[in-house]
Amino acid sequence: MRIERDLTWYKGVMNKRPSLRLIPSLREKKRYLAFEVISQKPVASALVSSTVNQAFVSLHGELGAASAGIHIPAALVQNKRGIIRVNHASLDLARASLCMVQRIGAEPCVVRSVGASGSLKKAKRYLAA
Repeated sequence: MRIERDLTWYKGVMNKRPSLRLIPSLREKKRYLAFEVISQKPVASALVSSTVNQAFVSLHGELGAASAGIHIPAALVQNKRGIIRVNHASLDLARASLCMVQRIGAEPCVVRSVGASGSLKKAKRYLAA
């Protein structure tokens, strides 16, 4: 009887999984940077995201790109406008890399940042304006 009670207690303890989530104070804070491509002809969204990513890597290196956590969702690049998700400490680096883009594919262009925000919803407002 006592052994059964001990075994049920042990099974109850072992079934509880430890929480693997990070507490909010330890998570990386992210910012969303809205940008606009100014060019004569329309450009493909996949080409825009790859060019911006390459510009970031060429300016700040692989380690800088990895620490910045740069991410350009393909669904958020439309009509010569898009949103970049980046670490909050690397926001200025992302703005600097946008300035370095001079052509997308064979099309000469200028990429300018429209605004930065802490939430995706607010960054989408920058694209609408």
